[in-house]
Amino acid sequence: MNSVSVDVTDSRAPADRSSRRGGRGVPVLGAVALSIVVLGLFLNGAWLGWRGSRPDVGKRKILHYVDPMNPAHTSSEPGFAPCGMKLEPVYADEDGQAADPKLPTGTVKVGPQRQQLVGVRVTPVEAARPFTCTLRAPGRVAVDETLLYRLTAPADGWLRRPLSKTTGSLVKKDEVLATFYTREFLPAVQAYFAAMDATDRYEKIRVAQAAVGSTGGQQQPRPIVNVIAVKVTRTELARLGVSQHQLAKLDRTRQYDDEIEVVAPATGLVISRSVSNDQQFARGADLLTVAALHRVWVLADLYEHEAQHVRPGDRATVFHPFAKKTLQATVSEVLPVFDATSRTLKVRLELDNPGYLLRPDMFVDVEFALTLPPALTVPADAVLDSGLKCTVFVDRGNGFFEPRRVETGWRLSDRMEITSGLKPGEKIVVSGNFLLDSESRMKLAAQGMFGEVGDDPVCGMKVDQAKAEAAGLTSLHRGETFHFCAPACKTSFDGDPTRHLARGERSDRTGPGAVPGEAMPATPASSTAAAVVDLDLICAMTVQEARARRAGLVSEYRGKTYLFCGPGCKRRFDEDPERIVTGAGRASSTSPRPPGAPGPDHQG
Repeated sequence: MNSVSVDVTDSRAPADRSSRRGGRGVPVLGAVALSIVVLGLFLNGAWLGWRGSRPDVGKRKILHYVDPMNPAHTSSEPGFAPCGMKLEPVYADEDGQAADPKLPTGTVKVGPQRQQLVGVRVTPVEAARPFTCTLRAPGRVAVDETLLYRLTAPADGWLRRPLSKTTGSLVKKDEVLATFYTREFLPAVQAYFAAMDATDRYEKIRVAQAAVGSTGGQQQPRPIVNVIAVKVTRTELARLGVSQHQLAKLDRTRQYDDEIEVVAPATGLVISRSVSNDQQFARGADLLTVAALHRVWVLADLYEHEAQHVRPGDRATVFHPFAKKTLQATVSEVLPVFDATSRTLKVRLELDNPGYLLRPDMFVDVEFALTLPPALTVPADAVLDSGLKCTVFVDRGNGFFEPRRVETGWRLSDRMEITSGLKPGEKIVVSGNFLLDSESRMKLAAQGMFGEVGDDPVCGMKVDQAKAEAAGLTSLHRGETFHFCAPACKTSFDGDPTRHLARGERSDRTGPGAVPGEAMPATPASSTAAAVVDLDLICAMTVQEARARRAGLVSEYRGKTYLFCGPGCKRRFDEDPERIVTGAGRASSTSPRPPGAPGPDHQG
C-alpha cells in the first residue's frame, strides 16, 4: 500500500511543476515585448523631434565655426573652443557681408523671429518740421530782492518793549514790532515841538489880524525861518527811525514820548532777527529783515543745452505740488552764474503770490512751452551715445541693419535733433538697438577691428583707424585724416592725393565736418565701375574693381582678371597663380576666416 502511494506521487509531480512554469512564462514575455515597443517609440519620437527642430540643417551653408566667447577664434571644422565651449556654426544667411558685400562693415542680420523675440522695432525718419515740447524743471521760491526791507538801528540805544515777532512770523504793514530808547530822541522831539509852536503862534496872529483888517487887505506870508525849522526837525526825527504813523501821533497829541516805535514797512515775512529783548545795540546794527511776499521769484534749474532755448519775457507755468495750484510766471532773466554742483543755470521767473501760497525756499515744478525751428528729429532711444560718437541702426531691408554714425544737436523731452547722417524716409531702430550693437561689435571683433572703422582711399579695404594711427598709416589732406591698410597704399596716396580722391568713392571720412557713412558724389563712370565687386582669392576680402585698378592691385591669368585688397595678396598670387586658382594656396582653404577679415599678407 505504501509502494502504490509512492508511485502515484512521483508520476504526477513533474507534470505539475511543468504546468506551473508554463503559466508564469507568458506574462514575462509580454512585459518584455511591451518594453521594447515603448523604447522604440521613444527613440523614434526623439529622432523625429531632433530632425524637426532643425529642418534646414542640410540646406543652410556653413561658412565656419566660431567661439561663442571669442568671435575672433574661428575654425573650419566643428569642435570645442579653448575655453571648453562647443564651437557654434555661422551660416551664410546669417552673415551680412557674405550675403551682400556692398553693405558697410558691422552690418548685422537678424531674422524676423529673433526680431520679435528681442523686441526690435523700427520707425521711419520724418521730414524736418517745427518742434514743440514742454520742458519741465525743478524750481525754488526766492524773495524778490526789490521787496526786501532791512531794519537797522538809527542810533545807539536798547530795546524797551518785548520783541514778540520771530523768524518766520507774518507781519502787517505799520504793525509795531518793538520800541527802543535813545538819548537823541527827546532833544529832537523838543526841537520839533518848538518849531511847530512857533508856526502855530504865527498862524494865530495872522488870523487875528485878518479879522480886524490891520493887514490893509494883504495876507502876510509865513516866515521862512519857521518853515525851514519844521522841515529840519521832521527830517531829524525820520533819521532816528520815527515812522510816519508815530510822527502823525506826535502832531496830533503834542505829548512827549521817550521811545521810538519799530514798525513793519510792508506786509510780509520776518526772515531774520538779530536782537533780543532788552538788548543794547549800536548805530547801524541789524534788527529785523522783512520780505514782502505779495510778489516772489522762482529760480528754475536748467541744463546748459536747455537754458539756451529760454528767453526773457517767455511765459511759464508754476505748479505747487502739494496745494495743487497753478500760477503763471514770466521769465525775467537767465542768470549768467553756473552752479558747479548741479551743473545748471538759474532762470529767474517773477510771479504774483496771492494768499502767500509760496514761501521762500519752497520747491515747485516749472514748465516752459518751447517752439523750435524746423529740424530733423528722432526718438532719443534710437541714438546710442558712447560719449565720443552717436550711432543709429538703419534698416536696410531683408533683416539687415547698418550701424551709422550721426551728428546730433539739441535733446529735449524724448526727441533728439539729427544734424547729419540721416535722411527723411530712412527706417531706424528705436527698440532693441542694444542687441544689434552687441552683434555689430562681435562682427567687427571677429574681423580684428575694435575701434572706428574707415575705408582705405586707395584700395577701399576696411581699416581699423586706431591700429592705423598706431602704425603711422595716416595722412592729412585738406583738413581730413585718411587711414591706410598698408604702407604701399599710404605711399601711393601721398604721391598724388587728388588722383585717389577725384572719383570720390570714400564711404567714411574723419575730417572736420565729414559725416561717416555718407558717400561723396561720384561720377557716372566711377559709379559703374565701383559696382563691380569680386573676392580676393588669398584672404577672401571683398574688393571693388575701380579701387583695385587705381591701386594697381590687378592680375591677369588665363584671360581672367583677379582683384586683390593689398600688395601682399597680389604678390603671393603672382608667385604661383596656378596653385592659387586651383585652390591649393588659398588662405580660406586651410584656415577659413569670416568674410571681410584681412588675410595674413594683406599688409604686404
